[in-house]
Amino acid sequence: MSIIVRTLSDQTYEVVRRRILSGGIAPGTPVRQDVIATELGVSKIPLREALGRLEQDGLLTSYPNRGYVVRPMSMGEASEIFALRLKLEPGAVADGAGRATAEDHAAARAALEALEKNQDMDGADHVTQNRLFHLSMIQPAGPVTFQLLTRLLILSERYVRMHLEPKGREDRAKREHRAILDAWTAGDTPLVEGLIREHIQATLDDLRDQLGE
Repeated sequence: MSIIVRTLSDQTYEVVRRRILSGGIAPGTPVRQDVIATELGVSKIPLREALGRLEQDGLLTSYPNRGYVVRPMSMGEASEIFALRLKLEPGAVADGAGRATAEDHAAARAALEALEKNQDMDGADHVTQNRLFHLSMIQPAGPVTFQLLTRLLILSERYVRMHLEPKGREDRAKREHRAILDAWTAGDTPLVEGLIREHIQATLDDLRDQLGE
């Protein structure tokens, strides 16, 4: 059994990240480092390390003499992120389906079960679980593909959360995810590629309506 050691920087990163994704720290808002450090009982060193990671994730922007600011959300950014996902993710998931082992199938099923459990719990971080489910189907495609798509899926998380806010979206997502997983575990690469493409495109279409751009 492996032991996972989470540093103060890791814990701070998770707390601040969750606040950004949930809107607790709104887009365009400066990050009040003194307040967060006092509230969490950490020094500025692990906090700065955490904020640096969040900037790499695309959630923050740093400015000289101003510190960190939560990046604004826009339809322009969403379009760019989801256009890249449409180009890369369907093929990657299809490749993953063609290469997946029984162990990979079990990991993907577990990831979807964790996602569905989080979707049914108030306050759970189901957007992160959504990312992990998508990545579980990409991982067998290869490490470089996995790393590239990890970056895109992290960048898309705020928009995925926004997309899921209207009533009924969670239920639709569950149905789509189940169909995708069934096709993926069956090794039906043309079907899973088409389903993933429709899934991503539908999210982008919904975001266009929500952001009104």
